[in-house]
Amino acid sequence: MSAAPLWTSQAMAQAMRAQIQGALPEAITGLSIDSRTIAPGDAYFSIKGDVHDGHDFVAAALKAGAALAVVERAQRDKFAPDAPLLVVDDVLAGLVELGIASRARLHAHVIAITGSVGKTSTKEALRRVLEAQGPTHASASSFNNHWGVPLSLARCPSQVKFAIFEVGMNHAGEIETLVKMIRPQVAVITTVEPVHLEFFAGIEAIADAKAEIFAGLEPGGAVVLNRDNSQFARLERSAKKRGIDRIVSFGADPKSDARLLDVALHPDRSAVHANILGHDVTYKLGMPGRHMAMNSLGVLAAASLAGADLALAALSLSQIEPAVGRGARRVLEVGHGEATLIDESYNANPASMVAALNVLGTAAVGPQGRRIAVLGDMRELGPTAPALHLGLNEAIKANNVDLVYCCGPLMRNLWDALSTGKRGGYAENSASLADQVTSAIRAGDVVMVKGSLGTKMKPIVMALEKRFPGKASQDGAEV
Repeated sequence: MSAAPLWTSQAMAQAMRAQIQGALPEAITGLSIDSRTIAPGDAYFSIKGDVHDGHDFVAAALKAGAALAVVERAQRDKFAPDAPLLVVDDVLAGLVELGIASRARLHAHVIAITGSVGKTSTKEALRRVLEAQGPTHASASSFNNHWGVPLSLARCPSQVKFAIFEVGMNHAGEIETLVKMIRPQVAVITTVEPVHLEFFAGIEAIADAKAEIFAGLEPGGAVVLNRDNSQFARLERSAKKRGIDRIVSFGADPKSDARLLDVALHPDRSAVHANILGHDVTYKLGMPGRHMAMNSLGVLAAASLAGADLALAALSLSQIEPAVGRGARRVLEVGHGEATLIDESYNANPASMVAALNVLGTAAVGPQGRRIAVLGDMRELGPTAPALHLGLNEAIKANNVDLVYCCGPLMRNLWDALSTGKRGGYAENSASLADQVTSAIRAGDVVMVKGSLGTKMKPIVMALEKRFPGKASQDGAEV
């Protein structure tokens, strides 16, 4: 029996109060806002972005097999009278309305996740845990903003058992708007750290913005909070003010409802012993780092609150692995030996930088190998940025990092503080630094690349992968 379509054209038109133009197919199998990734049967939403207007790519989307395009009324005359269109006043507003309609038809256990660090890795771990126990939908990539959340909602099949949505922000007020669309039964805040300080007075203001996730919680719902975090008490008070009774905490703190009892950290994984909501659990976690072990407690607490089987959920955690740009590892063939690349290039803030350096510190190097950190600027830190970059030197020393390459004007603060022996190289941009890094790598090294998305550290990862092609593992997969 074939699965039901994601939407019918009629249901989409009704949800968005759209005018129908042309002959529309009955079934819509997917939704896209990018004409380059259209699959046959998709509905294409011609959203206006910061750089491009999606209306300029409607013809390309239809040619690529889009079932229909959603366009704004003011631009409908650009297209042929028989073009299959849903015409709305505003395309993004139409997508929001479709997302709200999608949520209204769901009978799933719905979970929303936010936090300064670990949103995406926690969401992906939850997805892996829950999809082993029933049909599960989760936000793709980091689709967590004003268009990513409604798109993720609208893409959610009506028959799933679990639905997980990531919620991001860099200004006050953003989360409340998004979570009121999601209406979760479980809301998770991974942690609150000094990020986006360019837009906030301090960490307390960041905590208050994260606490907006409570505004959309369904009656009788639960929140999952990090008890080890400095802002736990503030978040707890905020939840209680909203009348939320079920507040579940996780951490090493003895009062935690999901409590870490012991953890053994290995270079590429962890072994965890915990008590989750009164149940003693021991499990393997397929990702390294104490921060990942701590987040796994929140994952298991949220899964339990959503009705999942705890023992099966813990078993599933051994199968997860870091995503590309978020700790994924690759073996590089260097001469007659191997080096290891840890790709953390997707994004960075002070907390995630320290966590990544901690992971590098536990990495196993080969004979004559070195621990090498390639670090790019961390953005949106405001006046505290120079001190926060300089402060990374403590984590570099604590984790026995042998060589540091710095990229960007803010990382100059760290570079100037490094001891001479640890200075690998410095450049204003990643393109200039790539050759320095690739020329330095030798067999036995472990190199970790990390920086804010705007610093563009991915080209350094790509340069390493091109210079030192990956080795095939025994099962034939590229590692």
